[in-house]
Amino acid sequence: PIRAPAPANDLQFPLNIRYMLAGWRLVFFRSARFAPDAGESAAWNRGAYLAEGLSHCGACHTPRNRLGAESASDAYAGAVVDNWVAPPLTAANPAPVPWTQRELQLYLHDGSTALHGVAAGPMAPVVHGLAALPEADIEAIALYIADLDGAAGRAEATAPAVARAMSYASLGTGQGIDADTRLYFAACASCHYNAGAPNALRPELALSSALYLPDPNNLIQPVLHGIGSREGIPDVVMPGFGRALSDNDIARIAAYLRRTRTNLPPWPDLDAKIAALRANDATAH
Repeated sequence: PIRAPAPANDLQFPLNIRYMLAGWRLVFFRSARFAPDAGESAAWNRGAYLAEGLSHCGACHTPRNRLGAESASDAYAGAVVDNWVAPPLTAANPAPVPWTQRELQLYLHDGSTALHGVAAGPMAPVVHGLAALPEADIEAIALYIADLDGAAGRAEATAPAVARAMSYASLGTGQGIDADTRLYFAACASCHYNAGAPNALRPELALSSALYLPDPNNLIQPVLHGIGSREGIPDVVMPGFGRALSDNDIARIAAYLRRTRTNLPPWPDLDAKIAALRANDATAH
């Protein structure tokens, strides 16, 4: 045996009072059994049971109120977790290609798809955990989430979105390109190019929801820290550029991608956002 004294409770008042939890449970916790929806298939109900219960998808993808409880009226509307954005799992998801059941199933099973990129940040351990599930359970979760999104009704948007993304291959190939384009091509385009078709190994960033979210964190975090071999596609890595690029360099790349790949307004205060993420990393370590 070893000496391992329990650490002192250093939570701030009033969170350090355990009796407060009883009040929180009284207000926010409701004990109930899962009730299948008779109007849906057995697979849909299985997916609902797993997503709402054991997989607790809403723990990340549902915003919380000031007391830390999930906001039932905003279920699956998206939230920020560990400085990553857990995007909406509803029709509000801004990804240019709909999250169909097939795309979700591939993403949850493999950690990546050619049309949506890789599972990184807090989503990576989710994919590792789901690897232990039977394929039928992953398929059921994908069916349920795709139904929340209503993706089946928007599947026809896939081909135009892919064609539009592939058209960006010609950007920056002419003479007289600006400094931001040259920076992107020098730092990123050797991997993030396309040859006319989506490729999970070299994702076209115009297909990534990270460019379409109102918060740029999901684009900035991989640039700062990279994507390791245990995230997304096994043994395929993206190096981090946090030490090679300045805050302004990363801000210019992010602004360039937002400007050239979407029709959305620029992200504000990118330099400050990147500096804050770096400072948070320094504090965490």
